[in-house]
Amino acid sequence: MSRSRAVLAALLGAALITPLALAGGPAHAVGRYTVTPLKFTVRAGGRSCAVDADLYRPAGVDRAHPAPAVLATNGFGGSKSDGSTDAIARAFAGRGYVSLVYSGLGFGHSGCLISLDDPDSDGRAAAQLVDFLGGKRSADDGTRADFVTLDAPGDPRVGMIGGSYGGAIQLATASVDHRVDALVPLLTWNDLVYSLDPNNAVGTRDVPGAFKWQWTNGFYLSGETQPLTVPSLDPTRINSAACLHFVSDVCTTVHTLNTGSYPADRTARLLAFARRVSPATYLSRVQAPTLLVQGQADSLFNLNEATASYRTLRTQGTPTALIWQSWGHSGGIADPAAGELNLVQGNLETSYVGRRILAWFDRYLRQDKNTGTGPAFAYYRDWITDPGRTYATADRVPALSRTLYLSGDGKLVDNRAKVARGSRSYTNWAVPTSHSESSLAGSLNLPDPAPYDTQGTYLAWTGAPLAGNVDVVGAPQVTLKVVSPRAERVQNSADAADRLVLFAKLYDVAPDGTQTLVHRLVAPVRVPDVTRNFTVTLPGIVHRYAAGHRLRFVVAASDDAYFGNRGIKPVTVVSAPGDTGVLRLPVAGG
Repeated sequence: MSRSRAVLAALLGAALITPLALAGGPAHAVGRYTVTPLKFTVRAGGRSCAVDADLYRPAGVDRAHPAPAVLATNGFGGSKSDGSTDAIARAFAGRGYVSLVYSGLGFGHSGCLISLDDPDSDGRAAAQLVDFLGGKRSADDGTRADFVTLDAPGDPRVGMIGGSYGGAIQLATASVDHRVDALVPLLTWNDLVYSLDPNNAVGTRDVPGAFKWQWTNGFYLSGETQPLTVPSLDPTRINSAACLHFVSDVCTTVHTLNTGSYPADRTARLLAFARRVSPATYLSRVQAPTLLVQGQADSLFNLNEATASYRTLRTQGTPTALIWQSWGHSGGIADPAAGELNLVQGNLETSYVGRRILAWFDRYLRQDKNTGTGPAFAYYRDWITDPGRTYATADRVPALSRTLYLSGDGKLVDNRAKVARGSRSYTNWAVPTSHSESSLAGSLNLPDPAPYDTQGTYLAWTGAPLAGNVDVVGAPQVTLKVVSPRAERVQNSADAADRLVLFAKLYDVAPDGTQTLVHRLVAPVRVPDVTRNFTVTLPGIVHRYAAGHRLRFVVAASDDAYFGNRGIKPVTVVSAPGDTGVLRLPVAGG
Protein backbone atom coordinates (compact mmCIF):
# COMPACT_ATOMS: atom_id res chain seq x y z
CA MET A 1 0.00 0.00 0.00
CA SER A 2 1.28 3.48 -0.86
CA ARG A 3 2.31 5.86 1.94
CA SER A 4 -0.61 8.22 1.17
CA ARG A 5 -3.09 5.37 1.40
CA ALA A 6 -1.50 4.13 4.62
CA VAL A 7 -1.80 7.56 6.22
CA LEU A 8 -5.41 7.97 5.13
CA ALA A 9 -6.28 4.48 6.33
CA ALA A 10 -4.77 5.26 9.73
CA LEU A 11 -6.88 8.38 10.03
CA LEU A 12 -10.00 6.52 9.00
CA GLY A 13 -9.26 3.79 11.51
CA ALA A 14 -8.85 6.27 14.34
CA ALA A 15 -12.25 7.74 13.53
CA LEU A 16 -13.91 4.36 14.04
CA ILE A 17 -12.84 3.96 17.66
CA THR A 18 -15.83 4.46 19.93
CA PRO A 19 -15.41 6.10 23.36
CA LEU A 20 -15.87 3.37 25.96
CA ALA A 21 -17.56 3.65 29.35
CA LEU A 22 -16.10 1.85 32.35
CA ALA A 23 -18.18 -0.99 33.78
CA GLY A 24 -18.50 -2.24 37.32
CA GLY A 25 -20.40 -1.60 40.52
CA PRO A 26 -23.56 -2.99 42.10
CA ALA A 27 -26.99 -3.27 40.55
CA HIS A 28 -28.90 -0.04 40.27
CA ALA A 29 -32.50 0.80 39.40
CA VAL A 30 -33.35 2.68 36.22
CA GLY A 31 -37.07 3.30 35.92
CA ARG A 32 -38.78 -0.03 35.28
CA TYR A 33 -35.70 -2.25 35.55
CA THR A 34 -32.44 -2.80 37.41
CA VAL A 35 -29.02 -2.97 35.79
CA THR A 36 -26.32 -5.29 37.17
CA PRO A 37 -22.76 -5.25 35.79
CA LEU A 38 -21.44 -8.80 35.46
CA LYS A 39 -18.32 -10.65 34.40
CA PHE A 40 -18.26 -14.10 32.80
CA THR A 41 -15.18 -16.21 32.27
CA VAL A 42 -15.60 -17.97 28.95
CA ARG A 43 -13.53 -20.27 26.81
CA ALA A 44 -13.08 -19.00 23.26
CA GLY A 45 -10.52 -19.58 20.54
CA GLY A 46 -8.33 -21.68 22.79
CA ARG A 47 -8.22 -19.01 25.52
CA SER A 48 -10.07 -18.29 28.72
CA CYS A 49 -11.07 -14.65 29.10
CA ALA A 50 -13.55 -12.37 30.81
CA VAL A 51 -16.65 -11.05 29.09
CA ASP A 52 -17.97 -7.71 30.40
CA ALA A 53 -21.79 -7.59 30.48
CA ASP A 54 -24.79 -5.78 31.90
CA LEU A 55 -27.94 -7.60 32.97
CA TYR A 56 -31.19 -5.61 32.71
CA ARG A 57 -33.98 -7.12 34.81
CA PRO A 58 -37.47 -5.66 34.43
CA ALA A 59 -39.44 -4.84 37.57
CA GLY A 60 -41.71 -7.70 38.65
CA VAL A 61 -39.73 -10.38 36.81
CA ASP A 62 -38.69 -13.22 39.11
CA ARG A 63 -38.70 -17.02 39.29
CA ALA A 64 -42.47 -17.07 39.66
CA HIS A 65 -42.95 -14.51 36.90
CA PRO A 66 -40.24 -15.19 34.27
CA ALA A 67 -39.78 -13.30 31.04
CA PRO A 68 -38.06 -14.05 27.72
CA ALA A 69 -34.61 -12.62 27.13
CA VAL A 70 -32.81 -10.51 24.55
CA LEU A 71 -29.05 -10.91 24.04
CA ALA A 72 -27.04 -8.25 22.18
CA THR A 73 -23.51 -7.04 21.60
CA ASN A 74 -21.79 -4.12 19.92
CA GLY A 75 -20.74 -3.24 16.41
CA PHE A 76 -17.03 -3.26 15.52
CA GLY A 77 -15.07 -0.88 17.73
CA GLY A 78 -17.89 -0.41 20.21
CA SER A 79 -18.80 -1.90 23.58
CA LYS A 80 -21.79 -2.80 25.74
CA SER A 81 -21.97 0.89 26.73
CA ASP A 82 -22.05 2.52 23.31
CA GLY A 83 -25.18 4.37 22.27
CA SER A 84 -26.96 1.74 20.18
CA THR A 85 -26.08 -1.34 22.27
CA ASP A 86 -27.08 0.32 25.52
CA ALA A 87 -30.23 1.65 23.88
CA ILE A 88 -31.23 -1.84 22.72
CA ALA A 89 -30.94 -3.13 26.30
CA ARG A 90 -32.96 -0.25 27.71
CA ALA A 91 -35.62 -0.47 25.01
CA PHE A 92 -36.34 -4.15 25.53
CA ALA A 93 -35.98 -4.12 29.31
CA GLY A 94 -38.54 -1.32 29.32
CA ARG A 95 -40.86 -3.64 27.39
CA GLY A 96 -40.52 -6.47 29.89
CA TYR A 97 -37.69 -8.49 28.34
CA VAL A 98 -34.69 -9.59 30.38
CA SER A 99 -31.77 -8.00 28.50
CA LEU A 100 -28.16 -9.13 28.59
CA VAL A 101 -25.75 -6.95 26.63
CA TYR A 102 -22.02 -7.51 26.50
CA SER A 103 -18.86 -6.18 24.95
CA GLY A 104 -17.82 -8.51 22.16
CA LEU A 105 -14.57 -10.45 22.37
CA GLY A 106 -11.63 -8.06 22.08
CA PHE A 107 -13.71 -4.91 22.63
CA GLY A 108 -14.60 -2.69 25.58
CA HIS A 109 -13.47 -4.48 28.73
CA SER A 110 -13.93 -7.99 27.38
CA GLY A 111 -10.89 -10.15 26.78
CA CYS A 112 -9.79 -12.58 24.04
CA LEU A 113 -8.75 -11.78 20.49
CA ILE A 114 -10.87 -10.29 17.72
CA SER A 115 -11.80 -13.14 15.38
CA LEU A 116 -14.45 -11.50 13.15
CA ASP A 117 -17.39 -13.34 14.70
CA ASP A 118 -15.98 -16.80 14.11
CA PRO A 119 -18.65 -19.32 15.18
CA ASP A 120 -16.01 -21.44 16.92
CA SER A 121 -14.85 -18.48 18.99
CA ASP A 122 -17.35 -15.62 19.24
CA GLY A 123 -20.31 -17.92 18.64
CA ARG A 124 -19.33 -20.39 21.35
CA ALA A 125 -18.59 -17.55 23.77
CA ALA A 126 -22.10 -16.19 23.23
CA ALA A 127 -23.50 -19.70 23.76
CA GLN A 128 -21.95 -19.65 27.25
CA LEU A 129 -23.98 -16.50 27.95
CA VAL A 130 -27.06 -18.39 26.76
CA ASP A 131 -26.09 -20.99 29.40
CA PHE A 132 -26.34 -18.21 31.99
CA LEU A 133 -29.78 -17.14 30.78
CA GLY A 134 -30.87 -20.78 30.89
CA GLY A 135 -29.72 -21.22 34.48
CA LYS A 136 -26.92 -23.65 33.59
CA ARG A 137 -24.16 -21.40 34.94
CA SER A 138 -23.65 -18.30 37.04
CA ALA A 139 -21.71 -15.12 36.48
CA ASP A 140 -18.25 -14.95 38.05
CA ASP A 141 -19.71 -13.30 41.19
CA GLY A 142 -22.31 -16.06 41.63
CA THR A 143 -25.25 -14.15 40.11
CA ARG A 144 -27.79 -16.48 38.52
CA ALA A 145 -30.63 -15.74 36.13
CA ASP A 146 -33.49 -17.91 37.41
CA PHE A 147 -36.13 -15.55 36.05
CA VAL A 148 -35.90 -16.20 32.29
CA THR A 149 -38.67 -18.12 30.53
CA LEU A 150 -37.47 -21.64 29.71
CA ASP A 151 -38.46 -23.90 26.83
CA ALA A 152 -36.77 -26.81 28.61
CA PRO A 153 -34.30 -27.14 31.48
CA GLY A 154 -31.25 -25.07 30.53
CA ASP A 155 -32.96 -23.78 27.37
CA PRO A 156 -33.98 -20.10 27.73
CA ARG A 157 -36.43 -18.31 25.48
CA VAL A 158 -33.92 -15.88 23.97
CA GLY A 159 -33.62 -13.69 20.92
CA MET A 160 -30.69 -11.70 19.59
CA ILE A 161 -30.50 -8.28 17.95
CA GLY A 162 -27.72 -5.93 16.85
CA GLY A 163 -26.07 -4.32 13.88
CA SER A 164 -23.01 -4.92 11.70
CA TYR A 165 -20.49 -6.89 13.81
CA GLY A 166 -23.33 -7.31 16.31
CA GLY A 167 -25.41 -8.75 13.48
CA ALA A 168 -23.06 -11.48 12.29
CA ILE A 169 -22.54 -12.70 15.86
CA GLN A 170 -26.22 -13.70 15.93
CA LEU A 171 -25.89 -15.98 12.94
CA ALA A 172 -22.62 -17.37 14.30
CA THR A 173 -24.24 -18.11 17.67
CA ALA A 174 -27.37 -19.67 16.21
CA SER A 175 -25.21 -21.92 14.04
CA VAL A 176 -23.61 -23.51 17.13
CA ASP A 177 -26.49 -23.19 19.62
CA HIS A 178 -30.02 -24.08 18.56
CA ARG A 179 -31.48 -22.77 21.81
CA VAL A 180 -31.56 -19.28 20.28
CA ASP A 181 -35.19 -18.62 19.30
CA ALA A 182 -35.16 -15.49 17.12
CA LEU A 183 -32.63 -13.27 15.34
CA VAL A 184 -32.66 -9.70 14.04
CA PRO A 185 -29.32 -9.06 12.29
CA LEU A 186 -29.00 -5.53 10.93
CA LEU A 187 -26.45 -4.31 8.35
CA THR A 188 -24.23 -7.38 8.36
CA TRP A 189 -22.36 -9.57 5.93
CA ASN A 190 -23.08 -12.82 4.15
CA ASP A 191 -19.66 -13.45 2.59
CA LEU A 192 -16.66 -11.53 3.95
CA VAL A 193 -14.74 -12.16 0.72
CA TYR A 194 -17.44 -10.26 -1.16
CA SER A 195 -17.54 -7.57 1.53
CA LEU A 196 -13.81 -6.76 1.59
CA ASP A 197 -12.51 -7.96 -1.79
CA PRO A 198 -15.58 -7.98 -4.02
CA ASN A 199 -15.77 -9.66 -7.38
CA ASN A 200 -19.22 -9.05 -8.81
CA ALA A 201 -18.72 -11.36 -11.77
CA VAL A 202 -21.15 -14.28 -11.50
CA GLY A 203 -19.60 -17.68 -10.82
CA THR A 204 -16.23 -16.41 -9.57
CA ARG A 205 -16.28 -17.67 -5.99
CA ASP A 206 -12.58 -18.50 -6.04
CA VAL A 207 -11.36 -15.51 -8.09
CA PRO A 208 -10.44 -12.59 -5.78
CA GLY A 209 -11.84 -9.21 -6.68
CA ALA A 210 -10.80 -5.60 -6.10
CA PHE A 211 -9.64 -4.87 -2.58
CA LYS A 212 -11.92 -2.43 -0.70
CA TRP A 213 -8.89 -0.87 0.98
CA GLN A 214 -10.44 2.14 2.71
CA TRP A 215 -13.12 0.27 4.62
CA THR A 216 -10.89 -2.69 5.44
CA ASN A 217 -7.88 -0.76 6.69
CA GLY A 218 -10.06 1.63 8.65
CA PHE A 219 -11.61 -1.17 10.69
CA TYR A 220 -8.38 -3.12 10.96
CA LEU A 221 -6.43 -0.18 12.34
CA SER A 222 -9.22 0.71 14.76
CA GLY A 223 -8.82 -2.78 16.22
CA GLU A 224 -5.02 -2.70 16.35
CA THR A 225 -4.84 0.74 18.03
CA GLN A 226 -7.19 -0.01 20.92
CA PRO A 227 -4.56 0.56 23.67
CA LEU A 228 -4.90 4.25 22.82
CA THR A 229 -8.50 4.24 24.06
CA VAL A 230 -8.78 1.34 26.52
CA PRO A 231 -6.74 1.60 29.73
CA SER A 232 -5.39 -1.57 31.40
CA LEU A 233 -6.07 -3.77 28.41
CA ASP A 234 -6.83 -7.38 29.33
CA PRO A 235 -3.68 -9.44 28.58
CA THR A 236 -5.79 -12.10 26.83
CA ARG A 237 -6.33 -9.49 24.10
CA ILE A 238 -2.65 -9.52 23.12
CA ASN A 239 -1.58 -11.86 20.34
CA SER A 240 1.91 -10.83 19.16
CA ALA A 241 3.93 -7.80 18.15
CA ALA A 242 3.07 -8.47 14.52
CA CYS A 243 -0.63 -8.94 15.18
CA LEU A 244 -1.67 -7.20 18.36
CA HIS A 245 -5.35 -7.81 18.95
CA PHE A 246 -6.68 -10.03 16.16
CA VAL A 247 -6.34 -13.73 15.60
CA SER A 248 -3.38 -14.26 13.28
CA ASP A 249 -5.53 -15.22 10.29
CA VAL A 250 -7.11 -11.75 10.28
CA CYS A 251 -3.73 -10.02 10.11
CA THR A 252 -2.49 -12.40 7.42
CA THR A 253 -5.63 -11.74 5.38
CA VAL A 254 -5.37 -7.95 5.64
CA HIS A 255 -1.63 -7.98 4.91
CA THR A 256 -2.21 -10.15 1.83
CA LEU A 257 -4.93 -7.82 0.57
CA ASN A 258 -2.70 -4.79 1.06
CA THR A 259 0.05 -6.28 -1.11
CA GLY A 260 -2.29 -6.21 -4.09
CA SER A 261 -0.98 -9.64 -5.01
CA TYR A 262 -2.85 -12.96 -5.19
CA PRO A 263 -0.48 -15.91 -5.58
CA ALA A 264 -2.35 -19.19 -5.36
CA ASP A 265 -1.15 -20.30 -1.91
CA ARG A 266 -1.86 -17.02 -0.14
CA THR A 267 -5.16 -16.60 -1.96
CA ALA A 268 -6.32 -20.05 -0.86
CA ARG A 269 -5.54 -19.20 2.78
CA LEU A 270 -7.26 -15.81 2.50
CA LEU A 271 -10.40 -17.34 1.02
CA ALA A 272 -10.48 -20.20 3.51
CA PHE A 273 -10.35 -17.93 6.55
CA ALA A 274 -12.77 -15.30 5.24
CA ARG A 275 -15.27 -17.97 4.31
CA ARG A 276 -14.95 -19.71 7.68
CA VAL A 277 -16.20 -16.57 9.42
CA SER A 278 -18.88 -15.89 6.81
CA PRO A 279 -22.55 -16.81 7.30
CA ALA A 280 -22.55 -18.03 3.70
CA THR A 281 -20.60 -21.04 4.97
CA TYR A 282 -22.67 -21.93 8.03
CA LEU A 283 -26.21 -20.65 7.39
CA SER A 284 -27.27 -24.24 6.78
CA ARG A 285 -26.98 -24.72 10.55
CA VAL A 286 -29.15 -21.70 11.44
CA GLN A 287 -32.69 -22.70 12.43
CA ALA A 288 -33.83 -19.64 14.41
CA PRO A 289 -36.42 -17.42 12.69
CA THR A 290 -34.47 -14.52 11.22
CA LEU A 291 -35.55 -10.98 10.35
CA LEU A 292 -32.80 -9.53 8.15
CA VAL A 293 -32.52 -5.73 7.96
CA GLN A 294 -30.05 -4.19 5.50
CA GLY A 295 -29.29 -0.59 4.55
CA GLN A 296 -29.66 0.85 1.07
CA ALA A 297 -26.92 3.41 1.78
CA ASP A 298 -24.16 0.92 2.47
CA SER A 299 -21.02 0.34 0.43
CA LEU A 300 -19.52 -1.89 3.13
CA PHE A 301 -22.26 -4.53 3.35
CA ASN A 302 -24.61 -3.82 0.47
CA LEU A 303 -28.12 -5.15 -0.14
CA ASN A 304 -26.81 -8.20 -2.01
CA GLU A 305 -25.38 -9.55 1.26
CA ALA A 306 -28.70 -9.74 3.12
CA THR A 307 -30.47 -10.91 -0.03
CA ALA A 308 -28.07 -13.86 -0.32
CA SER A 309 -28.64 -14.80 3.34
CA TYR A 310 -32.40 -14.40 2.92
CA ARG A 311 -32.54 -16.70 -0.08
CA THR A 312 -30.43 -19.38 1.62
CA LEU A 313 -32.49 -19.33 4.81
CA ARG A 314 -35.79 -19.27 2.95
CA THR A 315 -34.79 -22.13 0.66
CA GLN A 316 -33.87 -24.36 3.61
CA GLY A 317 -37.18 -23.61 5.37
CA THR A 318 -35.95 -21.27 8.12
CA PRO A 319 -38.67 -18.65 8.85
CA THR A 320 -37.19 -15.50 7.30
CA ALA A 321 -38.15 -11.99 6.28
CA LEU A 322 -36.12 -9.23 4.62
CA ILE A 323 -36.28 -5.45 5.03
CA TRP A 324 -34.23 -2.93 3.07
CA GLN A 325 -34.18 0.24 5.19
CA SER A 326 -32.81 3.63 4.17
CA TRP A 327 -29.62 3.95 6.24
CA GLY A 328 -26.50 1.85 6.45
CA HIS A 329 -22.77 2.21 7.04
CA SER A 330 -22.37 4.89 4.37
CA GLY A 331 -23.62 7.88 6.33
CA GLY A 332 -27.01 8.39 7.92
CA ILE A 333 -26.47 6.05 10.89
CA ALA A 334 -26.48 8.93 13.35
CA ASP A 335 -29.27 10.81 11.59
CA PRO A 336 -31.79 8.49 9.91
CA ALA A 337 -34.52 9.90 7.70
CA ALA A 338 -37.76 10.99 9.34
CA GLY A 339 -39.75 8.01 10.55
CA GLU A 340 -36.88 5.56 10.19
CA LEU A 341 -35.62 3.29 12.97
CA ASN A 342 -33.17 5.10 15.23
CA LEU A 343 -31.43 2.61 17.52
CA VAL A 344 -30.05 5.28 19.82
CA GLN A 345 -33.47 6.86 20.33
CA GLY A 346 -35.16 3.46 20.58
CA ASN A 347 -38.16 4.55 18.50
CA LEU A 348 -39.42 1.01 18.01
CA GLU A 349 -43.15 1.73 18.16
CA THR A 350 -42.99 4.76 15.87
CA SER A 351 -40.87 3.36 13.02
CA TYR A 352 -41.82 0.74 10.45
CA VAL A 353 -38.70 -1.35 11.05
CA GLY A 354 -39.06 -1.01 14.82
CA ARG A 355 -42.63 -2.29 14.76
CA ARG A 356 -41.55 -5.23 12.62
CA ILE A 357 -38.81 -6.08 15.15
CA LEU A 358 -41.26 -5.92 18.06
CA ALA A 359 -43.69 -8.16 16.20
CA TRP A 360 -40.91 -10.63 15.39
CA PHE A 361 -39.97 -10.98 19.06
CA ASP A 362 -43.60 -11.03 20.20
CA ARG A 363 -44.25 -13.93 17.84
CA TYR A 364 -41.16 -16.01 18.51
CA LEU A 365 -40.20 -15.03 22.08
CA ARG A 366 -43.54 -14.30 23.70
CA GLN A 367 -45.03 -16.91 21.37
CA ASP A 368 -48.08 -14.85 20.60
CA LYS A 369 -49.48 -16.76 17.66
CA ASN A 370 -51.93 -13.95 16.94
CA THR A 371 -49.06 -11.57 16.11
CA GLY A 372 -48.30 -11.38 12.43
CA THR A 373 -44.65 -11.00 11.43
CA GLY A 374 -45.38 -8.99 8.29
CA PRO A 375 -44.59 -9.50 4.60
CA ALA A 376 -41.63 -11.48 3.31
CA PHE A 377 -40.01 -8.40 1.77
CA ALA A 378 -40.20 -4.65 2.38
CA TYR A 379 -38.17 -1.76 1.00
CA TYR A 380 -37.80 1.95 1.67
CA ARG A 381 -38.72 4.44 -1.07
CA ASP A 382 -36.91 7.76 -0.74
CA TRP A 383 -39.15 9.41 -3.33
CA ILE A 384 -42.15 9.19 -0.97
CA THR A 385 -42.35 12.23 1.33
CA ASP A 386 -44.92 10.92 3.83
CA PRO A 387 -42.90 9.03 6.53
CA GLY A 388 -45.88 6.75 7.10
CA ARG A 389 -45.90 5.50 3.50
CA THR A 390 -42.21 5.14 2.66
CA TYR A 391 -42.19 1.33 2.76
CA ALA A 392 -43.54 -0.87 -0.01
CA THR A 393 -44.00 -4.60 0.51
CA ALA A 394 -43.94 -7.69 -1.67
CA ASP A 395 -43.85 -11.46 -1.35
CA ARG A 396 -40.39 -11.59 -2.95
CA VAL A 397 -37.53 -9.49 -4.29
CA PRO A 398 -38.45 -8.33 -7.83
CA ALA A 399 -37.01 -10.41 -10.65
CA LEU A 400 -35.01 -9.04 -13.59
CA SER A 401 -37.77 -7.86 -15.89
CA ARG A 402 -36.52 -5.09 -18.23
CA THR A 403 -33.78 -5.54 -20.82
CA LEU A 404 -31.61 -2.89 -22.46
CA TYR A 405 -28.78 -3.28 -24.95
CA LEU A 406 -25.38 -1.61 -25.28
CA SER A 407 -25.19 -0.04 -28.73
CA GLY A 408 -21.92 0.64 -30.56
CA ASP A 409 -22.73 4.35 -30.74
CA GLY A 410 -22.91 4.75 -26.96
CA LYS A 411 -26.66 4.48 -26.66
CA LEU A 412 -28.61 2.24 -24.30
CA VAL A 413 -31.49 0.89 -26.40
CA ASP A 414 -34.58 -1.20 -25.65
CA ASN A 415 -34.47 -3.44 -28.72
CA ARG A 416 -31.62 -5.51 -30.10
CA ALA A 417 -32.52 -4.37 -33.61
CA LYS A 418 -31.63 -0.79 -32.60
CA VAL A 419 -28.04 -1.75 -31.72
CA ALA A 420 -25.54 0.01 -34.00
CA ARG A 421 -22.35 -1.75 -35.02
CA GLY A 422 -19.27 -0.18 -33.52
CA SER A 423 -16.35 -0.47 -31.14
CA ARG A 424 -15.27 1.88 -28.38
CA SER A 425 -12.17 1.79 -26.15
CA TYR A 426 -10.67 3.11 -22.95
CA THR A 427 -7.27 2.84 -21.25
CA ASN A 428 -6.53 2.80 -17.54
CA TRP A 429 -3.83 5.00 -16.04
CA ALA A 430 -1.25 4.05 -13.45
CA VAL A 431 -3.35 5.91 -10.85
CA PRO A 432 -7.12 5.80 -10.24
CA THR A 433 -9.13 8.08 -12.49
CA SER A 434 -12.66 7.42 -11.21
CA HIS A 435 -14.17 8.27 -7.84
CA SER A 436 -17.25 6.72 -6.26
CA GLU A 437 -16.72 7.59 -2.60
CA SER A 438 -14.32 8.22 0.24
CA SER A 439 -15.64 5.29 2.22
CA LEU A 440 -15.34 6.76 5.71
CA ALA A 441 -15.81 10.44 4.95
CA GLY A 442 -18.96 10.42 7.05
CA SER A 443 -17.09 9.02 10.07
CA LEU A 444 -14.49 11.76 9.71
CA ASN A 445 -17.15 14.41 9.11
CA LEU A 446 -15.37 15.39 5.91
CA PRO A 447 -16.88 16.35 2.56
CA ASP A 448 -16.76 13.78 -0.21
CA PRO A 449 -16.41 14.92 -3.84
CA ALA A 450 -19.21 13.92 -6.18
CA PRO A 451 -18.55 10.75 -8.18
CA TYR A 452 -16.64 11.31 -11.41
CA ASP A 453 -14.88 9.52 -14.26
CA THR A 454 -11.94 10.85 -16.27
CA GLN A 455 -12.35 11.11 -20.02
CA GLY A 456 -10.67 8.28 -21.91
CA THR A 457 -10.68 5.91 -18.92
CA TYR A 458 -14.30 4.75 -19.10
CA LEU A 459 -17.13 3.93 -21.50
CA ALA A 460 -20.75 5.02 -21.08
CA TRP A 461 -24.03 3.99 -22.67
CA THR A 462 -26.96 6.38 -22.17
CA GLY A 463 -30.64 5.68 -22.72
CA ALA A 464 -33.37 7.93 -24.11
CA PRO A 465 -35.42 10.09 -21.71
CA LEU A 466 -37.89 7.87 -19.88
CA ALA A 467 -41.54 8.21 -20.79
CA GLY A 468 -42.60 7.30 -17.25
CA ASN A 469 -41.18 6.51 -13.84
CA VAL A 470 -39.07 3.35 -13.58
CA ASP A 471 -38.62 1.95 -10.06
CA VAL A 472 -35.55 -0.28 -9.88
CA VAL A 473 -35.74 -2.54 -6.82
CA GLY A 474 -32.91 -5.05 -6.58
CA ALA A 475 -29.61 -5.87 -8.22
CA PRO A 476 -29.24 -5.08 -11.94
CA GLN A 477 -27.19 -7.48 -14.05
CA VAL A 478 -25.12 -6.91 -17.17
CA THR A 479 -23.53 -9.41 -19.53
CA LEU A 480 -20.38 -8.13 -21.24
CA LYS A 481 -17.64 -9.16 -23.62
CA VAL A 482 -14.46 -7.09 -23.70
CA VAL A 483 -11.36 -7.23 -25.88
CA SER A 484 -7.98 -6.64 -24.22
CA PRO A 485 -4.93 -8.29 -25.81
CA ARG A 486 -2.66 -7.21 -22.94
CA ALA A 487 -5.05 -8.74 -20.43
CA GLU A 488 -5.17 -11.93 -22.52
CA ARG A 489 -1.41 -12.30 -22.29
CA VAL A 490 -1.58 -12.56 -18.47
CA GLN A 491 -4.90 -14.43 -18.36
CA ASN A 492 -3.24 -17.59 -17.02
CA SER A 493 -0.74 -15.91 -14.71
CA ALA A 494 -0.02 -17.69 -11.43
CA ASP A 495 -0.95 -14.42 -9.70
CA ALA A 496 -4.65 -13.62 -10.06
CA ALA A 497 -3.83 -9.91 -9.57
CA ASP A 498 -2.64 -9.83 -13.19
CA ARG A 499 -6.18 -10.34 -14.49
CA LEU A 500 -8.20 -7.44 -15.83
CA VAL A 501 -10.16 -5.31 -13.34
CA LEU A 502 -13.06 -3.03 -14.25
CA PHE A 503 -15.89 -1.25 -12.43
CA ALA A 504 -19.52 -1.32 -13.55
CA LYS A 505 -22.09 1.21 -12.33
CA LEU A 506 -25.44 2.76 -13.16
CA TYR A 507 -26.10 6.51 -13.11
CA ASP A 508 -29.33 8.50 -13.11
CA VAL A 509 -29.03 11.43 -15.53
CA ALA A 510 -31.42 14.34 -14.91
CA PRO A 511 -32.81 16.48 -17.76
CA ASP A 512 -30.20 19.18 -16.99
CA GLY A 513 -27.38 16.64 -17.45
CA THR A 514 -26.61 16.22 -13.74
CA GLN A 515 -25.81 12.59 -13.02
CA THR A 516 -26.25 10.69 -9.76
CA LEU A 517 -24.54 7.46 -8.77
CA VAL A 518 -27.16 5.93 -6.51
CA HIS A 519 -25.69 5.69 -2.98
CA ARG A 520 -22.24 5.82 -4.65
CA LEU A 521 -22.38 2.06 -5.28
CA VAL A 522 -20.16 0.35 -7.86
CA ALA A 523 -19.52 -3.25 -8.91
CA PRO A 524 -15.80 -4.13 -8.93
CA VAL A 525 -14.98 -7.01 -11.28
CA ARG A 526 -11.85 -9.06 -11.77
CA VAL A 527 -12.69 -10.61 -15.14
CA PRO A 528 -12.52 -14.40 -14.78
CA ASP A 529 -11.69 -15.04 -18.43
CA VAL A 530 -11.17 -12.11 -20.76
CA THR A 531 -11.78 -14.34 -23.79
CA ARG A 532 -15.38 -15.10 -22.80
CA ASN A 533 -18.63 -13.31 -22.02
CA PHE A 534 -19.14 -12.67 -18.32
CA THR A 535 -22.08 -11.53 -16.24
CA VAL A 536 -21.86 -8.89 -13.52
CA THR A 537 -24.34 -8.45 -10.66
CA LEU A 538 -24.40 -4.83 -9.54
CA PRO A 539 -25.14 -3.89 -5.92
CA GLY A 540 -28.84 -3.84 -5.15
CA ILE A 541 -30.57 -0.46 -5.15
CA VAL A 542 -34.02 0.99 -4.60
CA HIS A 543 -34.31 4.00 -6.88
CA ARG A 544 -36.91 5.79 -8.97
CA TYR A 545 -35.61 6.84 -12.36
CA ALA A 546 -38.15 9.59 -12.91
CA ALA A 547 -39.90 10.39 -16.16
CA GLY A 548 -37.64 12.54 -18.34
CA HIS A 549 -34.46 11.13 -16.73
CA ARG A 550 -32.08 8.79 -18.53
CA LEU A 551 -30.22 5.69 -17.42
CA ARG A 552 -26.48 5.65 -18.00
CA PHE A 553 -24.45 2.47 -17.70
CA VAL A 554 -20.70 2.94 -17.22
CA VAL A 555 -17.69 0.64 -17.31
CA ALA A 556 -14.70 2.38 -15.71
CA ALA A 557 -11.05 1.37 -15.59
CA SER A 558 -10.55 2.19 -11.91
CA ASP A 559 -12.01 3.50 -8.66
CA ASP A 560 -9.99 5.13 -5.90
CA ALA A 561 -11.83 3.29 -3.11
CA TYR A 562 -10.45 -0.01 -4.45
CA PHE A 563 -7.22 -1.54 -5.69
CA GLY A 564 -7.35 -1.82 -9.46
CA ASN A 565 -5.35 -3.06 -12.41
CA ARG A 566 -1.73 -4.10 -12.27
CA GLY A 567 -0.22 -2.48 -15.37
CA ILE A 568 -1.88 -0.75 -18.31
CA LYS A 569 -4.61 -2.82 -19.98
CA PRO A 570 -6.55 -1.06 -22.76
CA VAL A 571 -10.10 -2.35 -23.20
CA THR A 572 -12.37 -2.36 -26.25
CA VAL A 573 -16.07 -3.18 -26.30
CA VAL A 574 -17.53 -4.26 -29.65
CA SER A 575 -21.26 -4.11 -30.37
CA ALA A 576 -23.41 -5.63 -33.12
CA PRO A 577 -27.15 -6.43 -33.17
CA GLY A 578 -26.52 -10.14 -32.68
CA ASP A 579 -23.70 -9.81 -30.16
CA THR A 580 -23.64 -6.99 -27.66
CA GLY A 581 -23.76 -6.25 -23.97
CA VAL A 582 -27.10 -6.74 -22.23
CA LEU A 583 -28.31 -4.85 -19.15
CA ARG A 584 -31.21 -6.30 -17.16
CA LEU A 585 -33.09 -4.36 -14.48
CA PRO A 586 -35.34 -5.57 -11.64
CA VAL A 587 -38.28 -3.20 -12.03
CA ALA A 588 -41.01 -3.14 -9.40
CA GLY A 589 -44.30 -4.11 -10.99
CA GLY A 590 -42.50 -5.67 -13.94
